[in-house]
Amino acid sequence: MTFDSIIGQERVKQRLISDVKQGKVPHAMMFCGPEGNGGLALAVAFAQYLLCSGKNPPPQGMSMFGDEPETQEPLDHVCTHCTNCLMAEKLQHPDLHFAFPIFKKRSGKPSVCDDFIEEWRDLLLSSPYMGYAEWMQASGAENQQLQIFVEESDAISRKLSLKSSQGGYKVCIIWLPEKMHVSCANKLLKLLEEPPTQTVFVLVSEHPDQVLQTIRSRTQMIDLPPLSQTEIETALVQQYSVLPALAKQIAHSSTGNMTKALREITSNSDNSLYFDLFVSLMRLSYARKVKEMKQWSEQVAQLGRERQKALLTYCQHMIRENFIYNFHRSELNYMEEKESEFAVRFAPFINERNVIGIMQELSLAQRDIEQNVNAKIVFFDFALKMIVLIKNR
Repeated sequence: MTFDSIIGQERVKQRLISDVKQGKVPHAMMFCGPEGNGGLALAVAFAQYLLCSGKNPPPQGMSMFGDEPETQEPLDHVCTHCTNCLMAEKLQHPDLHFAFPIFKKRSGKPSVCDDFIEEWRDLLLSSPYMGYAEWMQASGAENQQLQIFVEESDAISRKLSLKSSQGGYKVCIIWLPEKMHVSCANKLLKLLEEPPTQTVFVLVSEHPDQVLQTIRSRTQMIDLPPLSQTEIETALVQQYSVLPALAKQIAHSSTGNMTKALREITSNSDNSLYFDLFVSLMRLSYARKVKEMKQWSEQVAQLGRERQKALLTYCQHMIRENFIYNFHRSELNYMEEKESEFAVRFAPFINERNVIGIMQELSLAQRDIEQNVNAKIVFFDFALKMIVLIKNR
């Protein structure tokens, strides 16, 4: 994976290349930003750039913090044909290591990321802009909560203690460090602060505020902004062969999230289900059909925890979009065609008197689902509250 294959983030690419050229590569950095900004893909491209033996070698020596380049230079390209590049392209370089959230395959026995490395490589190679939901499915997690367990810290320490196989850098990419168990994070502190020679940690976080402060303080944090609508639109047309008109629509509704854009062109089945469930609940609440609302909550309880969380996130999206719809500023709305058609009739029911209350109840329901509260009770309770809230016009 090369810098040329990464969508946008030109300023950060220039900075990383400049740091390598000047021999000022931070030994621990954290790419921070929301899902779909390409942080993981950029981390892999940077790792390949570091490992490539076909370019001019970087000066010796590393510092904790690299300086921001004053001027932008043309992007350097890795050679793509040296042994290091060929191995890195397949994510099989012996000096490239990964840590990512997993679940315990065998009850009561330690699990480490190497147990899932084949699934990880297959998904990352086919979908470099994949997200947490895609990894959940590919790893076979179903309803299990993913985590980077304490055993992973020992595995990382053991790998990085070995001499570099190719005589250059060793790179460890940690995806979603916010999912790291506290004990694992604490055991990595010393290694992050004083890693072996020419060892680089790249952490990729979507919620850096949830990462331990002691971890954040030992990394150089680099913000990756959401992608622009033009960047996503161009990528959809050029890299994924999406028709220009459809690409423009998807790019607008994805709000800077390339992962979300790709989900729209690969599968709309879940979104269609969430839309139908949302519309059904709103109509039942307005009509005060309590018996049917109870049946609705039982149906949702069968979805599984991750899809229940996704449904609640979708409901928050629809409430927000319908509230904004009332201001008649179409450029501020991010809805699909069928969602917009529903908003024509539904938007007047979402206003200043109830929007905050509805969003708060959705947030509380999401918290309860994450804490494994009985889903039937959570969703039926929310449904009953909607009877009062939706009438508050």
